[in-house]
Amino acid sequence: MLVGNRMTHPPIVAPEDASVDEALRLMRNEKIRRLPVVDKHGKMVGIVSEQDLLRVSPSQATSLSAYEIPALLDKIKMRDVMTKEVITVAEDTSLEEAARIMADSTVSGLPVMRGDKLVGIITETDLFKIFLEFLGARECGVRLSVTIPNEKGTLARIAGKIAALGGNIMAMGTIMGEDPSTRQMTMRVADVTEDQLIGAMEELGLQVLDVRFCALA
Repeated sequence: MLVGNRMTHPPIVAPEDASVDEALRLMRNEKIRRLPVVDKHGKMVGIVSEQDLLRVSPSQATSLSAYEIPALLDKIKMRDVMTKEVITVAEDTSLEEAARIMADSTVSGLPVMRGDKLVGIITETDLFKIFLEFLGARECGVRLSVTIPNEKGTLARIAGKIAALGGNIMAMGTIMGEDPSTRQMTMRVADVTEDQLIGAMEELGLQVLDVRFCALA
C-alpha cells in the first residue's frame, strides 16, 4: 500500500499572505492541524501547524484589548511563521516508509509531491486509521495474541490449523518478541470460538498471550 492510495487530496492549503486568524479559522472549520503554504502560483513554499499559529497568538493574559488582537493577528502572515524546509514524500512512497520518516523526524504530516507539484498530504491520523484496519479493529471475531518462533513456515502452520477449523483470518500483524528468536503475533479470526483457537495454538506448542471475542461497538 502506497501513500498515494491513502493521502488526502486535493490538500487544503493556505496562501502565503493569509493571516494567522484566517489560517486558524480554516483549520478549525476543516478539522485539521497543519496547512501546506503556497505562493500565488500554487507552488508549495512551506508548511504551518496549529501549534505554530498558537505560538504567535496573544495569550489570554495579554494586555491587548479585544480590538487590538485581531489587528495584530492580521499583520502576521503565513510567510512569517511557516517552516520553509519541508519534509515531503512522493505518491509511490510506501506507507511504512512514510511512518518511519514521521517518527524519525518528529513530524505529524507529510506533503505529497508529484515532481514539484503538491498533490496531497498524509498525516498521523491517516496512519492511525490504517493501523486499525491492519488489526481488523472494525471486524467481529476472536482476537488472539500469541508468541511464535521466528522460523520459516510458522505462519503457514498457523494458517493451516485455522483453516482446518473452518476459521477465516481477517487481519494479522507481528512485532518483535522479547528476543530475536521470537515474535508476538496478533490476529483476528472469524467463524471460530476462543476455545478452538486456544486449542489449535496449544497443539502447535505456541504460548497464548491473550484471547478475547471482539464485537463491533
